[in-house]
Amino acid sequence: MQEKILFGTYTKKTSQGIYQGTLDTTEKTLTNDGLLAKTANPTYLALSAKNRLYSVDKEADEGGVAAWQLDGKQANKLNAVIAPGTPPAYVAVDEARQLVYSANYHKGTASVLKIADNGELELVDQVTHTGKGPRPEQDSSHIHYTDLTPDNRLVAIDLGSDKVYVYNVSAAGKLTEQSVLTLSAGFGPRHLVFTPDGKHALLAGELSSKVATLAYDQATGSFTQTGVIGTIPADFTEHNGAAAIRLSQDGHFGYVSNRGYNTLAVFAVAADAQLTLVQQISTEGDFPRDFDLDPTEAFVVVVNQNTDNATLYARDLKTGKLSLLQKDIVVPEGVCVLFSK
Repeated sequence: MQEKILFGTYTKKTSQGIYQGTLDTTEKTLTNDGLLAKTANPTYLALSAKNRLYSVDKEADEGGVAAWQLDGKQANKLNAVIAPGTPPAYVAVDEARQLVYSANYHKGTASVLKIADNGELELVDQVTHTGKGPRPEQDSSHIHYTDLTPDNRLVAIDLGSDKVYVYNVSAAGKLTEQSVLTLSAGFGPRHLVFTPDGKHALLAGELSSKVATLAYDQATGSFTQTGVIGTIPADFTEHNGAAAIRLSQDGHFGYVSNRGYNTLAVFAVAADAQLTLVQQISTEGDFPRDFDLDPTEAFVVVVNQNTDNATLYARDLKTGKLSLLQKDIVVPEGVCVLFSK
């Protein structure tokens, strides 16, 4: 079987935009098939059910979200919603309401864009956060993630203020605040995944190199923290930033990338979502910002931003552990991995 995969990148050095690759699950090999779309700094990607791609977009001194129609080996740009300043850091699709959400790290904003029938985007709402934390990276609000809860509310994760916001979303895409969880000072929350039952979530703390276990109450749309565990050894003193977090479909195993320690940390997930570390495996490169499990969940692909390479692992479905298959796939400035599921 051949599975298609998209790579989002920075374009500060040699990268030219969004690349497409193929994972051959029979041969257990990954190839970079070349440039899909020439564009600036498409650092995060999201696919819709209609095979439309939504990406972070940069045009001169402005940034926002671009809409693309995928057609075989080409991507045709439909439109982009941009504004002066730095581009966002995260993009997600809401199929039920036909919306796209974006999180702007530098501006501290969460934006809602409406998807038109032709796939184009239009800004319909935006909220701006304030606040800061004790670490140098927390000088102001830094929203790093905007995505859906199991009951179709919106989570906005603010690394700068150590807070997790939950918003109600109207059919038209208007946001109203529902709840706020405040984490320990300096935790630096970044990305989150929900367990299959929708009752728990795992929250990666970039600045603390920890994962917090959260209980989620759908009746009140609120989180409560129930546990925490480190993503790197306690005696590792060099710089590290926890980045992406993923969960297997059965909810039994969680994965976190460590930028600095340069590993994927593998955790066993108990019924109450408490974590036990079962493996640390090298990413065979430097600064692994993102990774993804393929649709069969028998493989994992990670991209190393600073060494311009992707690494392929086999995944044991019973133990969750990873084993190295390939480490020499060229992906320039890779920062996002997205399988066409």
